[in-house]
Amino acid sequence: MAEDAAGARPATPEFALVQAEVEKNLLGGDVKYTRAQATAAAGVPLERAQRLWVAMGFAVDSNPDTPMFTDVDVDALRTITSLVDMGIIDAELEVPVTRALGQSFARLAEWQLGLLNSHILDRVKQAGGSDQADVLAVAAQATLVAEQMLPALEKLQSYVWRRHLASSAARFLDSAGEGSDSRTLVIGFADMVGYTSLTRRIDIDELTRLLEDFESTAMTVINQGRGWVIKNLGDEVMFAVEDPADAARIALALQDAALATSDLPALRVGLAMGTVLLRFGDVYGSVVNIAARLTSSARPGAVLVDATLAAALETDDDVSLRSLRSLRVRGFSRLKAYALRRARDA
Repeated sequence: MAEDAAGARPATPEFALVQAEVEKNLLGGDVKYTRAQATAAAGVPLERAQRLWVAMGFAVDSNPDTPMFTDVDVDALRTITSLVDMGIIDAELEVPVTRALGQSFARLAEWQLGLLNSHILDRVKQAGGSDQADVLAVAAQATLVAEQMLPALEKLQSYVWRRHLASSAARFLDSAGEGSDSRTLVIGFADMVGYTSLTRRIDIDELTRLLEDFESTAMTVINQGRGWVIKNLGDEVMFAVEDPADAARIALALQDAALATSDLPALRVGLAMGTVLLRFGDVYGSVVNIAARLTSSARPGAVLVDATLAAALETDDDVSLRSLRSLRVRGFSRLKAYALRRARDA
């Protein structure tokens, strides 16, 4: 049997019918354009459109004569290319910007679909697939759920996006003296000790709770400490902070929170300060690598910082720094490290 575009086995006729109904609602209209027809309607060269389609994370259909695009797709293609045509973004950034959007929303769509899938799956199983009328009823229910869910999620996404945009704009304006693509920041990592061995001993439900506790605890501490989360990496969270003193307090507060949460293992935290490259919400540079190496070298419950951050914290009476032997880690033959503690605990 042939496989679908995602590499999965073909759906049963019942699921195919439900999928068609839901897809029609989510895509915002009927599928009616082939690849060539859609690009012609948008007034965009086919090669350029295909680059953008792949950048968004979608495969190019092997059959170009198959209708798979809607009026919404045509309008979106015009919108994407107009950003370059009007000079809002540089031509060389068209594909990277599109890729960043695709990657971000792909993750968002994955978990949102779970809200819909569990409901539809239960209904299709209850229908049994034997009665066409039952399947049609399920398809109608699935469409109704999609119609109710989509506006609410779009409204919520727009609200959260605008709030984050305002918050990011405030941080950018505060550092207006620096370039838009580079900033002096403290980069931090916090990871759970013994996570790999722990996953061998717990079931999926326990793993879900563990990750939720870790992510929720880390995000609360970091955001309240005037930092922001760059990304979660399973057993590790990567974050950024503008002020060195705030970074130190976040790191110590993360350790306190881990100790206070009975289901969380001990944490290792590493911090490094310096100039980083900001690109589509992520950060790059040797500072990131140093912070990661310090994290992996830290003992459970400890916080390690690099020499630059240690120098910035020298006059901070609330913290204590203890010089450690230089570390031999991948990429750095002699990485100077300092153990960070509260002054009253030193």
